[in-house]
Amino acid sequence: MDEIEARTIRKVMWRLLPFLFVCYFVAYLDRVNVGFAKLQMNAALDLSEAAYGLGAGLFFVSYFLFEVPSNLALDRFGARLWIARIMLSWGIISGLFAFIPAISGATGLSTEWVFYILRFLLGVAEAGFFPGIIFYLTLWFPSVYRARVVSLFMLAIPFSSIVGGPVSGALLNISGAGLDGWQWLFILEALPSILMAFGVIFYLTDKPALATWLSTDERGWLETRLEAERQHKVAVEHVGIVKALTDPRVLTCAFVYFCLNAASYGVAFFLPTIIKDFGVSNFQTGLLAAVPFLFGAVGMVLLSRNSDRTLRRREHVCFAMLLAAVGLAGAGLVSAPALVLGLLCLSQIGVSATPPLLWPIPSAFLTGTSAAAGIAAINSIGNLSGFAGPYMMGYLKDATGNFTAGLLVLGGCALVGGIVALTFKVDPKMEVAGTTKRGLAKAPAH
Repeated sequence: MDEIEARTIRKVMWRLLPFLFVCYFVAYLDRVNVGFAKLQMNAALDLSEAAYGLGAGLFFVSYFLFEVPSNLALDRFGARLWIARIMLSWGIISGLFAFIPAISGATGLSTEWVFYILRFLLGVAEAGFFPGIIFYLTLWFPSVYRARVVSLFMLAIPFSSIVGGPVSGALLNISGAGLDGWQWLFILEALPSILMAFGVIFYLTDKPALATWLSTDERGWLETRLEAERQHKVAVEHVGIVKALTDPRVLTCAFVYFCLNAASYGVAFFLPTIIKDFGVSNFQTGLLAAVPFLFGAVGMVLLSRNSDRTLRRREHVCFAMLLAAVGLAGAGLVSAPALVLGLLCLSQIGVSATPPLLWPIPSAFLTGTSAAAGIAAINSIGNLSGFAGPYMMGYLKDATGNFTAGLLVLGGCALVGGIVALTFKVDPKMEVAGTTKRGLAKAPAH
């Protein structure tokens, strides 16, 4: 690796990744803290398990509908303004969950319907954030760095659960000003999103050409390298917006991501309830719920680094999905709390590792606006299962009285996704276009 390459990549990583990590940390916390609020909220709002699962999943319906338009808007207006808009709006809506009883009384709607509406609006507000960041990272990092970069960014997911789990569990014990713990949880965890929105405007840089914090030679090297990759992709195959949205490779990625998110969110929204059934306190529930994500964080980093080293993307995706399948199905078949938790740890390694292993695949053949549209399409279609997974878990829990059937079904989804991942048409040579020969992995034949 050339000295200027190492220096530039290191500087860009330290400038962008810690800040984006914090942004995604508060985003994911706002998305899934409803799982902890549920421990008190269901009784307060008289929600059944199925109604809660439906409401939790409605987020992903609106997320699906507005994902592609939001990402195209980010490409047009720039990352700074659009990401700030997203964070401000979702922070406000997340905080409104604390006032569901008051909103119900003022509008005449049932608390159940207010819950549904706010979950839907939260999806509208957050649509475009994650794929927008993935697209934004393609503007700053050459292909051979993207799995590890995405994994470092997505460490915010397990970290939000490692830190957010115990914090959310503790917040349930707060009361005052006529509000219960679950209401204070929503208010206090919404504030960071609102504050970070203003930080985005002043901190992020839209593209390398505007990066005054890079030296002239660093900026020149990065722009030249990224442009060489872009030209190579276009020369091999130009993928427009319409083709990107209908490309079989994009749809295959979307299907695998659909299977992953069914498993991921189907468990995430019910994990506190599963652990609470071990007979522990709210705070202990938060601590134990963090354990699988510790394993997920380690697995994410190790598998992503190996994926960048070998460029065997599809094999890594398949392996991670199979880990998720075995862990989820196994957790549904055992009853001892230690075994259930251990198998959930195994599943979380696969669940956490899959996204950073998957996202470099479409970015290897998509460029520019088509990349914004294609990445958003994969994320939006994939996240539809975020509706199906939680609803199915809630429905089967109501029907059977336990989580066994739900976990087996989610394990099956992960298994199917892992098998389909092996059909990816991946050309590793596309990922090393425009690079120097020194220090790069040899592209394996696929």
